[in-house]
Amino acid sequence: MEKRRLVLTFPASLVGEPITYKLVKDYDIIINILKAQITQEEEGKLVVDLQGNANNLKDAITYLKNLGVTIQPLKKDVRMNKNKCTHCTVCVTVCPTNALVVDRKTMTVKFIPEKCIACELCIPACPYKAMEILL
Repeated sequence: MEKRRLVLTFPASLVGEPITYKLVKDYDIIINILKAQITQEEEGKLVVDLQGNANNLKDAITYLKNLGVTIQPLKKDVRMNKNKCTHCTVCVTVCPTNALVVDRKTMTVKFIPEKCIACELCIPACPYKAMEILL
């Protein structure tokens, strides 16, 4: 199984189409929607994890491009600067995906990058600037 984290930008003409359904049905792709901003009659954006075998992923991406969907790899990555972190837990309270959790044994904040959707809520919340965005 191969996995890709992508940003899909849909033109207004495709916002009402069952594109994710077709990815699942026709290409056997597992879709995890990490972030969505879709408005009828406007451009739509999805941040997704797509998972499937390599050939199916390639075919699915070709299908999307042929429809007019713009595809970009998710380049934003959030990271924790451990030298700046004081483990105050402010970031834990704002993280919607539990990518930031408190290890109860050590009482330290742990960052789990695989769960992060780059929503950036932790960036302004951290009083010590320990959470950083890498572009």
